[in-house]
Amino acid sequence: MKSFTEYLWFNTQKEREIVNITGQISEIVKRSKIKEGLCLVSAMHITAGIWVNDEESGLKQDVMEWLERLAPAGDYKHHRTGETNGDAHLKRTLINHQAVIPVTNAELDLGPWEQIFYMEFDGRRRKRVVVKVIGE
Repeated sequence: MKSFTEYLWFNTQKEREIVNITGQISEIVKRSKIKEGLCLVSAMHITAGIWVNDEESGLKQDVMEWLERLAPAGDYKHHRTGETNGDAHLKRTLINHQAVIPVTNAELDLGPWEQIFYMEFDGRRRKRVVVKVIGE
């Protein structure tokens, strides 16, 4: 079994942002030269996540509003540490920090409407995502 690893770096302009990274992940899979396997995409920061869903503006607005209802900006016990991003940690927990996508015939094997997104909940600073492709 072979493995291939690359990192994507982000420094979003907004505190909360959704970035479509499907093209970048597809290119990494091509560079890996792995024909059959799995592609792990994992946000390496505790206030960011990976989301696989439709590239549709209304849906992206809906998910951000839903997350805000479930984990609104506010006063959290986490803020006793001097931080002010307790809601960002909770939003990341709801979205999850990673996704595994099948690789078939040297390409991401996504459903007809599926895209891969980096979701930022405490942005405007440098963060990274690890992409690891394993297989043959």
